[in-house]
Amino acid sequence: MIVVYTSPGCASCRKVKQWLKERDIPFIEKNLFKTLLNDNEIKHLLMRSENGTDDLISKRSKVIQESGVDIDSMTINELVEFVKHNPSVLKRPIIVSENNFQVGYDADEITAFLPKELRYMSDQTCNETCPNYKACGVVHHDQDSVKP
Repeated sequence: MIVVYTSPGCASCRKVKQWLKERDIPFIEKNLFKTLLNDNEIKHLLMRSENGTDDLISKRSKVIQESGVDIDSMTINELVEFVKHNPSVLKRPIIVSENNFQVGYDADEITAFLPKELRYMSDQTCNETCPNYKACGVVHHDQDSVKP
């Protein structure tokens, strides 16, 4: 299952949700300001990111700027507590599935969240007459037009 961590007023969050809906891909939305993240969830996000805090935490956020905290000097438990009480420091959206992890909306990278079966069908014969074209063919067609 795909989980999308969002916030109100986030344009990139709306793009991700719209992209998933257009392809009939089920997802769970977790509004960072309505759903309190637990310690394990925050640790899971930190472990999944390739560059740790750099991928997930906006060091330019108002909370960090005003408090003067040094994220890089925090222990993992201190960082988890800080994020739990200050979810606005997280970059958004955060998209997580069993196999994929993405922060922000990237039109090319988000295709990794297409189910394997749809990617396979798309690679085979999907065209505008295919009943699954709305879900997978558009992506396949977009990728073909970019290839040299």
